[in-house]
Amino acid sequence: MKNSLQADAGVPVSQQVNPVYRKRLLVHRIGMVLSFLAMAMGLAVLAWILMTLVIKGFGALNMGILTQNTPAPGSGPGGLLNPIVGSLMLVGLATVISTPIGILAGIYLAEYGEESKLAQVTRFVTDIMLSAPSIVIGLFVYAIYVAKVGHFSGWAGSFALSLIAVPVVVRTTDNMLKLVPGNLREAAFALGAPRWKVALLVRLRAVKAGVVTGVLLAVARIAGETAPLLFTALNNQFFSTSMNKPIANLPVVISQFAMSPFDNWVPLAWGGALLITFSVLALNIASRSLFSQKIPG
Repeated sequence: MKNSLQADAGVPVSQQVNPVYRKRLLVHRIGMVLSFLAMAMGLAVLAWILMTLVIKGFGALNMGILTQNTPAPGSGPGGLLNPIVGSLMLVGLATVISTPIGILAGIYLAEYGEESKLAQVTRFVTDIMLSAPSIVIGLFVYAIYVAKVGHFSGWAGSFALSLIAVPVVVRTTDNMLKLVPGNLREAAFALGAPRWKVALLVRLRAVKAGVVTGVLLAVARIAGETAPLLFTALNNQFFSTSMNKPIANLPVVISQFAMSPFDNWVPLAWGGALLITFSVLALNIASRSLFSQKIPG
């Protein structure tokens, strides 16, 4: 027997007979097997959920689901036109509110995060909001707005969703700006550019794909939120585009229809769930495609 290297593992033979090495090798193999089993179980559950959603959701998809309003209990099949339009309005307005605030706050944290007490407090609050349950944010908006004006509204729903989206955009923008090479900033400063122009026209432009990725991830995060809308926008059985009144939205409609005893509501809940799932999947694919853009060195 040669005392060189093992053919498979590249380990000297003297170490193979070492009991400590053999014990570590056994623990390593057990850990790998357990990790593989955990991954397989997670993927199996995910595949089961998606398969059930696709099978039951595709059966409810038709042109009527996009062209008809939600039906009355026990009536015809109906559709999801009003909650689809309502969700687009709520998410769209929340994105318009959260995107500039999140990007500007992220730029401030990246530029002054190490030398400003306010930036440290802002980063701390952002981390808290990232982990805060969405129902807490819904209750907060209900207490400061809905209870004061005396009625639910689309404005309150968009405000609640924007509070969920802002910390996602802030954290993504902050992290992406930190990836910009220092020599790029130094070159801009050497040319006499002021700090605000370096931040906006040099650093932000270098990572614009990553910032857009953060915005898309924020939209994907708020697209399926139900809890905050229950306390703010609530729901509306009829088609309405007034943001000053309760407005229909897909998450709340899915929650109500899925638990209802009516045969014409349950299939619509599966169809709406499939629409949200595909929308979030499309946003995640788009964000990953944009994130593949390399940062200039």
